[in-house]
Amino acid sequence: MGYLIVILKLIVGLSILNVWLLRSGKKTQWRGGNAGNLEEEFKAYGLSKSFMWTIGGLKILLAVALLASIWYPVLEMYAAYGIAILMLGAVSMHIKVKDPVKKSIPAFTFLVLSLAIALL
Repeated sequence: MGYLIVILKLIVGLSILNVWLLRSGKKTQWRGGNAGNLEEEFKAYGLSKSFMWTIGGLKILLAVALLASIWYPVLEMYAAYGIAILMLGAVSMHIKVKDPVKKSIPAFTFLVLSLAIALL
């Protein structure tokens, strides 16, 4: 079970860092509305740029904490539940703007994986 949890932490943590640090300015098939980047996506949700930076900062912090929890287990619950809450918010934003279900798949997947990390 230990190796599985480490793999899940790597998948979730590195994926979130990829989205927010490497692909934030790029168009992907998963962006909400018809957004071409993260700023446009948050605008499509009716959210401010400052809120985008707040959420981004939290996601980066929690992703790093989740990765660090591989060596410092005390961080695991905070990081996993924190990411799960943020992903629940992401799924709800996709629903709010009536995105196709396909666009919610990454957020929903990370929600489930974060809960699995916290509960296993």
